Amino acid sequence: MTSPLETVRKNIHTAAINSGRPAEDVTLVAVSKTKPIDAITPILDQGQRVFGENKVQEAAEKWPELCARYDSVQLHLIGPLQSNKVRAAIQLFDVIETLDRPKLARAFARISQEENKYCDYYIQVNVGREDQKAGIDPDAVDSFVALCRDELKLSVVGLMCIPPVGQDPAPYFAELKAIAARNGLDKLSMGMSGDYPCAIQCGATSVRVGTALFGKRL
Repeated sequence: MTSPLETVRKNIHTAAINSGRPAEDVTLVAVSKTKPIDAITPILDQGQRVFGENKVQEAAEKWPELCARYDSVQLHLIGPLQSNKVRAAIQLFDVIETLDRPKLARAFARISQEENKYCDYYIQVNVGREDQKAGIDPDAVDSFVALCRDELKLSVVGLMCIPPVGQDPAPYFAELKAIAARNGLDKLSMGMSGDYPCAIQCGATSVRVGTALFGKRL
């Protein structure tokens, strides 16, 4: 019987080949938020090593133990972050995908030096310009990239987005790709369980998949 992980990997491979890219160009971020250790372990046992968590505290309760048991784990923070959690996030995560405001960027720059630990960053872009969603307005991304990368010397590697629910995501993915290209950023974190094949065909270099791997959230 094919496992959910094998199915997702096969879908990623097919979407990448159909978009003219090798499957290795696309990283699967397994979204393990709300999932207990015993649900994550089988995915780790199948070789998955990149995981996404929404909350610092929840991740801190699970991942130190798991990282001690499994090598080469890379943790991505994919949820909103308060400034007072920056130090804990730096200590725990390898990649921050939700950098979305100057105050947060300045906190990361300062505390990274204090901790002598440096993460990679994706800037979250509010491609749908939705009031209820976090992220930098598309029109403000260029100046924010300059602040983070040039002034604060953060390792900004790409952009992340969550398109509006119930709409065709392709135009939003295309917009994110265009913004990244004009800023010289190579990585695009876009696409989740419901739309990751589309995201890959639109240029995603990583996809954040939870429900298709673990089932519905607890």
